[in-house]
Amino acid sequence: MTISLVAMLFSCGNNYEEVNDLLADKNLPIAVTKNISLVYTDSGYVKNKLNAALLYNFENRKNHPYQEFPKGIKITTFDKKGDSTTITSDYAITYQNTNISEIKGNVIVFNHSQILTLKTKQLFWDQSVNYFYSSKKATLYKLQDTVVGLDGFDSNADLTNASMMNNSGILHVNEN
Repeated sequence: MTISLVAMLFSCGNNYEEVNDLLADKNLPIAVTKNISLVYTDSGYVKNKLNAALLYNFENRKNHPYQEFPKGIKITTFDKKGDSTTITSDYAITYQNTNISEIKGNVIVFNHSQILTLKTKQLFWDQSVNYFYSSKKATLYKLQDTVVGLDGFDSNADLTNASMMNNSGILHVNEN
């Protein structure tokens, strides 16, 4: 009886690659995570914090592995001085080969130290150079000033060097 049980257990095994290939063929993620909270550190410093209600991990795709956040994300990035920028949205997808994320649906980027807020429907984040860009309408707020990029924008990730395309807005000028 024992020998039969052991033989049966060994005959039922699949290797990791076979399972991955089966999941990829069926367009299924290799992992589903709910209520995720990740903290990324480097050399003892917190660099990023990520919170999401749901994560689908499609790292089993040979050509284009990605991670999908269908219920939105909240990411806070920290620079070496401790200043932070927070990104929130309704949906996000990150492609691992290119290190580019598409973030869309009620996107808000907030630079805490500069009190800058960017609102748009969609943006792309090139994480390898820490840069945002989009062809969608975007609005940048700083205190009483508002600049609208009707044809999109590009900016460094802390919004301190933003270029708005086909822009209009209200800027308050100090007469001194």
